[in-house]
Amino acid sequence: MPKLLHPGIEEATIPELQSVIKIGKITSRKLVQVYLRRISRIDRAGPRLNSIAETNPDALEIATRLDDERMEKGPRGPLHGIPVVLKDSIATTDRMETTAGSLALLGSRPRGEAFVVRRLREAGAIILGKANLSEWANFRSSNSSSGWSARGGQVRNPYVLDRTPCGSSSGSAVAVAANLTSVAVGTETDGSIVCPSSINGVVGIKPTLGLVSRAGVIPVAHSQDTVGPIARTVTDAAILLGAMVGVDEDDAATKSSVGRTQRDYSKFLDRDGLGRARIGIPREGYFGYSDKADAIAEAAIERMRKLGARIIDPANIPTAKQMTSSEDEMTVLLHEFKDDLNRYLSDLKSSKVRSLKEVIIFNEKHKRKEMKFFGQDLFLKAQKTTNLKDRKYLKALKKDRLLSRQKGIDFVMDKHRLDALVTPTTSPAWAIDLVDGDHGLGGSSQPTALAGYPAITVPAGFVLGLPIGITFMGRAYSEPTLIRLAYAFEQATRHRMKPRYRRTVAS
Repeated sequence: MPKLLHPGIEEATIPELQSVIKIGKITSRKLVQVYLRRISRIDRAGPRLNSIAETNPDALEIATRLDDERMEKGPRGPLHGIPVVLKDSIATTDRMETTAGSLALLGSRPRGEAFVVRRLREAGAIILGKANLSEWANFRSSNSSSGWSARGGQVRNPYVLDRTPCGSSSGSAVAVAANLTSVAVGTETDGSIVCPSSINGVVGIKPTLGLVSRAGVIPVAHSQDTVGPIARTVTDAAILLGAMVGVDEDDAATKSSVGRTQRDYSKFLDRDGLGRARIGIPREGYFGYSDKADAIAEAAIERMRKLGARIIDPANIPTAKQMTSSEDEMTVLLHEFKDDLNRYLSDLKSSKVRSLKEVIIFNEKHKRKEMKFFGQDLFLKAQKTTNLKDRKYLKALKKDRLLSRQKGIDFVMDKHRLDALVTPTTSPAWAIDLVDGDHGLGGSSQPTALAGYPAITVPAGFVLGLPIGITFMGRAYSEPTLIRLAYAFEQATRHRMKPRYRRTVAS
């Protein structure tokens, strides 16, 4: 590692990094070198986390230019010269790939960069690399292993290496947890930001649908897909979120965000933010699947009470059972996946595959590499769907929104006049199983996924060395409130700890 004058640089927040850059103790170029060496020693060798699919060959040159610009003109803002890792489903037009972890998309080229990438570059961020992920955002097989892709292999949890990293944004969360980058960008359809963030002991924000553009992001389903920040602290997550938001003509959903976005979410950071807040606890459906997760959540709830929050317990979402037992979400995802993916692939500047059907054929031809652990049953089901005018699809979409919004989150929050709902995010990390796939016990991501509402997960404790997070969720565009509450909890508890790279829980 390069010798640094500032101690604790690995765990430094974005404001702390900016302060040491400002006084000349480090440059953005040296910071990039720190991360590149850590990636080489920890991700590619050592524990071998497999969280980074590739590093940006131009990162050092970009950092040098930004260092020069800082000297000549001053910083553009809080992200100037800060390294960011992107999930490998977010398009760039540089020398890096955009593959969703699939061999079928190696060598493909998008016509332009994703909106969020343009925003980050404008803010002065350095795109350090692309993160490995669950292939096709974990929507290829119902028996997949979170964090596995044919391109990058199996992402591993840095706290206990034989445990799952969870969710399709697994590489993004692991890279942040292991201090391989300052911050990262992930995507979520249902749990793919909050689950890996919880299980890897970091902060993840799943924004309101429409707050951040999805244009240029390999899709799963437009009615649920979001793009959001993953960071070690709420402060850094808030800073990154502010740089990504904005109305984009290529994503119609962002039109609803006019007048409802903030370019600076850090102004909502308030150590006393839980004082007099009304917090609801939706127990039915979101507690009870893991005694260990429940215990962590109960301690967190009690701590919030002592910090001045008014706890309304229970404040159940009345439609919780209907949502979890219904097939409507899968109906929507299958229909939208086929339509959305076909649109994305057909618009690429160059690609070996131009449709879901061609991806299915590619996987069959290359099944020794692509399907050696699990198949593509979800692809096959999606391919059999008709179109987005199908009555079955439209009925399912309408029901999802009704149950999750008017009769779900909005109902319980109106009834109890709540600022947020709080749940365990998910269970402790389960063992990686490439034979039978994931076997998580439960989670709380579905209500906000179906509603398109925001959620933020924050570290809340550990069980046998495995991180556990709690989720703050709320109404559409309530990110300022959720950030305020999450920050107050984080600052009062400080549960974030660096990973130890243990081989097993017993080690």
